[in-house]
Amino acid sequence: MLTVLLSSPRVAPGLLTWQAWSALRAADRVLAGSGGHPLIPALTAAEVVPVVVDAPPSADAAALAAFLSSATLSADVGSAAEGSSPAGSPAGGARQVVWLAPPGEPPDPVFLSQLSVPHQVLHGSHDLPGAHLLDLVSIMDRLRVACPWDREQTHASLLRYLLEEAYEAAEAIENSDPGALREEIGDVMFQAFFHARIAAERPAADGGFTIDDVADTLAAKLVRRHPHVFGTTRVSSAADVNANWEEIKKAERAAKAALSGGSPDGAVAPSALDGVPFGQPALSLAAQLQRRAQRAGITVHDDGADTIGGALMDLVARARGAGLDPELELRAAARRFADAVREQERLTGAPELLGSAEE
Repeated sequence: MLTVLLSSPRVAPGLLTWQAWSALRAADRVLAGSGGHPLIPALTAAEVVPVVVDAPPSADAAALAAFLSSATLSADVGSAAEGSSPAGSPAGGARQVVWLAPPGEPPDPVFLSQLSVPHQVLHGSHDLPGAHLLDLVSIMDRLRVACPWDREQTHASLLRYLLEEAYEAAEAIENSDPGALREEIGDVMFQAFFHARIAAERPAADGGFTIDDVADTLAAKLVRRHPHVFGTTRVSSAADVNANWEEIKKAERAAKAALSGGSPDGAVAPSALDGVPFGQPALSLAAQLQRRAQRAGITVHDDGADTIGGALMDLVARARGAGLDPELELRAAARRFADAVREQERLTGAPELLGSAEE
């Protein structure tokens, strides 16, 4: 009987299931194709000593299947394996052989189909949700050291890519393209890992932080802003959640203002506009400023209403009054315009492209 033991490279070696340890201890032979297999030290410490064999690479599925079938049927796996049967293993009967598959590799269907002996696939460890993010940490570390381009980047040089990737993800959502969205969200995530890796090169005293610090900060914020989920606050609607959210953020802004120089006597008072990112698109910025002012009970009369900018601010207010997002409305109108232009080009033939000073 051959047991193909799968394990995850993201789980600490030795943290195996009860079924995996039972199979390992009952085996007549435990085989590994590499002395660098991460399970070997943990198994050896538990007095289950794997035998490293010169097996074909796992990529050569048919050859590996033939090799393991032969090893399982053979009365001997080689001189290196002599005397390695565990104490108490049954005399005679079917041999029990465990093959330590390379960590993280699923069983190849060709490999399984070519096995000429009874076999089973046993998952010795399982990834928790999110465990694959550890791969990104390792890849980012290597890129930062080994890639000349990645090595030269800074927070400032990456800024344009952070914005571009976010817009590409937005376009995938607008196009209702889940495959593209999966890829674009990954690109956005890569930017987060990249910035965290750069920040990790600075001491904490100089503002340095790691990807774990980022995760801890986010987790604490999510818990703090959802007391109806993680605490005792009771809500009955999404409106209640929004009201709590605003109160919590107001308190957070006040605390940040105090840390940055505010004083109990109000010398530096927090503003309703604290935290508004002025680098966002203008329509989104206008809408967020208006929302903040409205929630604070502040009414502003724009003396420049007869200007184009003032008229746009009025349109933003009208959109918000109708429950619409002005940025998304303009994006939708722009997409309709682009579709109409392409339709005209299809009907009349694409015009000769002329350069302009604006492009």
